[in-house]
Amino acid sequence: MAAPAAEPAAEQSATMSIYKAARRIKRRASTLYNALRSVMEDAAFVAEVAALWPALPLAANLRCGLWYAPPRDFAATCYFKSTDGHAGNWSFSTARLNLHLALLAGDKGGCIIVDSTRRGKRFPDSMSKTIPIWCCVLNRAIERYRLRAIQKGREVSYKVFGSSDMLNGDAENNSRSSNWDTSVHLPVWVLDTEKNAVEGRIEEWTDQFESCGADIHSLAIKLQKPLRPLWISQRTRIWLNEVPEFISWDFTPIILISASASDAFATQRMSSEFSWQYIPGAGDDEESWARGLTPTLFWKHSYDLLDAGPDHCNQLVADIVEKDRVYHAQRGEHSPQITAKPLKSHDDVKCYDDRTSIMWPVKLDPTDAQCSNNVPLLFWIGTSNLAVSSTLQDALVGVDCILNCDSTSKLPPNSSEKSYLELSIVGSKDDRFSLMKNLSKAVDFAKRNLIAGRKILVCCQNGEDISICVALAIVTLLFDDNGCFDNGNSFMKRDITKLEMRKRLVFICKFAVNARPSRGNLKQVYGFLCNEKERLSHLT
Repeated sequence: MAAPAAEPAAEQSATMSIYKAARRIKRRASTLYNALRSVMEDAAFVAEVAALWPALPLAANLRCGLWYAPPRDFAATCYFKSTDGHAGNWSFSTARLNLHLALLAGDKGGCIIVDSTRRGKRFPDSMSKTIPIWCCVLNRAIERYRLRAIQKGREVSYKVFGSSDMLNGDAENNSRSSNWDTSVHLPVWVLDTEKNAVEGRIEEWTDQFESCGADIHSLAIKLQKPLRPLWISQRTRIWLNEVPEFISWDFTPIILISASASDAFATQRMSSEFSWQYIPGAGDDEESWARGLTPTLFWKHSYDLLDAGPDHCNQLVADIVEKDRVYHAQRGEHSPQITAKPLKSHDDVKCYDDRTSIMWPVKLDPTDAQCSNNVPLLFWIGTSNLAVSSTLQDALVGVDCILNCDSTSKLPPNSSEKSYLELSIVGSKDDRFSLMKNLSKAVDFAKRNLIAGRKILVCCQNGEDISICVALAIVTLLFDDNGCFDNGNSFMKRDITKLEMRKRLVFICKFAVNARPSRGNLKQVYGFLCNEKERLSHLT
């Protein structure tokens, strides 16, 4: 009986050895130098495609797309999640409307979006399904808006002239001549069953889009042609002598560039000096490989980094990141210490290579540091005296007080308790109740200063999530439906529903175009508002 028992054990041992060998091969290929070299090669392809339509603005789909072109080449960023396009999980997110992108496309006649994927596919699901769904929903909402305008024109003309023949001629002619396309345009590799399932939910998503309070009027004015996605990858054939002019198309093109080749595995490549392995979608999941390097820092020092070669790339990146951090720290700016995991040898033994002692000369002038900061400007929320941004900088124009929600920042100099409040809030993945526990203090601070007529900045580490959620709680609790401060009077007169909260989030995102609130943090805001509603109702 012993012999048969030994066979499964031996088989399991062999299986584990194969698994470990595969992981080791992947780790050897997924080095920092290989990733940066792959990004640079794919960026050349993006530049070639963008040059075919130089009049169209280039946009990066966060976060991966930011790596594939110098920052100065991007006119905007957007945020379309692949999970919204996964089979069986299709959705249209009212928290990520990206209306600024649609307005930009309408103004310029179209736009180009850059993204990539590691999964061995030609396109990420964000491009295959999420963006096509987005285009279709916006097109249908615009068509509904224009049809209602035409109908309203009929009713007005009938009352004034006693005849339905006197119509709003401009709206009628525009609707007929444009031949507005409201169909779903998905790529050919999407199965018919999936297409039918998506088509069956478009009307529901359009209803959600209309009910969330989005500014469809501005879209209807800007977009003279319906949005339509086009897909370009490294396997796409384009005849350079027959590139069509986008002005001649009867739609507003949203050109989707998948930057990387769709190889399922890393492939060996050669340069004049070094041998390296190509990684598809190398810019994805930057926390796992970039070691604190940002796209802006990479493009500032790209030639130095690639010339350093595989042996010295890691140390050079460490020097660049640290000198950038020191530059900002000396000026009192937010500059957290970057901690990177120690490198592993190919034999899975933790070690520090002798190469780590090499110091590479890095020229980092003030302009480099300012560009690498990647801090967005302040976004003022309408006329509410409320602004959101990433963690505060040296100069803040027009700000009277600061609500700092960054758990890693320090009290700025010359700040009083009345003009500054620091709340150590972490994301929902680290603490499911951190935001909810601090919102009461945040709202009280905002209320006191808004009553006094002061202008408030709400800031967090990235200016995209926690600060947006705090601003959402303040706007919902202290402002009326028109975005005017009323000290919470209208809050007591209306029911707190997810739809009401969604409308105010859309209002904030109209101004803070970089907003990317997480679902976990939005749940905490909703829970806080419900609890606050119940508490106040008991007091009255």
